[in-house]
Amino acid sequence: MIQTVWPYLAVMLLAAGLFPAIERRTGWKVFSVLPPIVLTYLLVTALAVSGLWQVNAQIHAAQSMLVSRLVPALLFLLMINCDLRAIWALGPRVLAVFACTSVSLFVAFIGTFLIYRGWLPGDTWQPLGALSGSWVGGTANMIAVKQAIGMSDALLAMSLLTDALCYSMWVVVLFSVARLAPAFNRWTRAKSSGDLVVAEAKPTGPTTPESVLLWLGMALLAAALAGWLATKLPVSSMLSATTWTILLATAAGLVVAHTPLARYPGAGTISGALLISVVAVLASQSNFHGIGAAPLYLLCGVTVIAIHAVLLVGFAKLFRFDLFLCGIASLAHIGGVAATPILAASYSKSLVPVGILLALLGYILGTGFGIVVAHLMSMMALG
Repeated sequence: MIQTVWPYLAVMLLAAGLFPAIERRTGWKVFSVLPPIVLTYLLVTALAVSGLWQVNAQIHAAQSMLVSRLVPALLFLLMINCDLRAIWALGPRVLAVFACTSVSLFVAFIGTFLIYRGWLPGDTWQPLGALSGSWVGGTANMIAVKQAIGMSDALLAMSLLTDALCYSMWVVVLFSVARLAPAFNRWTRAKSSGDLVVAEAKPTGPTTPESVLLWLGMALLAAALAGWLATKLPVSSMLSATTWTILLATAAGLVVAHTPLARYPGAGTISGALLISVVAVLASQSNFHGIGAAPLYLLCGVTVIAIHAVLLVGFAKLFRFDLFLCGIASLAHIGGVAATPILAASYSKSLVPVGILLALLGYILGTGFGIVVAHLMSMMALG
């Protein structure tokens, strides 16, 4: 049994790298349903339940320190590629589709909570609140919301599993409806966006050892400064010191994104590694307690997507949005920056940068969106 920090950290890093390495080498189809990040969470949880390490004072302190410092650092790095000027240049039509998608998801999450509130007693609404952050941004936003609302590590499995399985189902639907675009566009009286042109950002070059060190140093420094400033700011039921730390780190990343530093390579690579490492650490604190509630959360996830789809179709009819933009905006929310370009390319190659920019905008807004949704759910749970 592991009883000290360094062997524990070694296991966390090995577990974090295992499934991404297998996916890269084999390309097995199982990863399209259960992404490496979910499999990593389940593996580390299984190791924790088996008693591979003892959660003594030393390891518990390491877990708390890692999560509190790495989550803000991760969000700082994720913002580096989010150029608000490029997003604004997409134009009002594209941004309107994105806004309507966000509104439809907001209504869908609140409506789903009201439908199933009787089956979600106590604080078990929290996985839905964290999931809402992911379904506007990504897994990093889910973890940020989890930290901000004080959700237990045991409940994170519900959010991750619902995210992975419902997202996989929705991707299949969005790919399948592409052939309906002409009929859909005639019904909404919309012009196809297949010929929309957006300038793509130039590649910044390969990640180098020095870039890894510099970005890690900047990210950890930003996290430390955000944590220090958070202690100086007023707190409330919605804005705790942890929430302030997360928001300040996000804002710092957005500022750096509009400086020459943003062209320096490596931030994206390091943020990906940090994300799955943080998930491994979180999983090491949890267990399979409550896993029997998974079907209920999956039902909630399907309901959210169904309400979202109906509302988005209604917005498309009202504002004359075409199917391609609706699909890309929806997956930019629910799928994130990894999946959206693939869907966009299947619609029209010219829409790939649109998908990327909308997904990045989701990263910017996801944490705030999730905190607001979770706060409303907590108020309704008490009512």
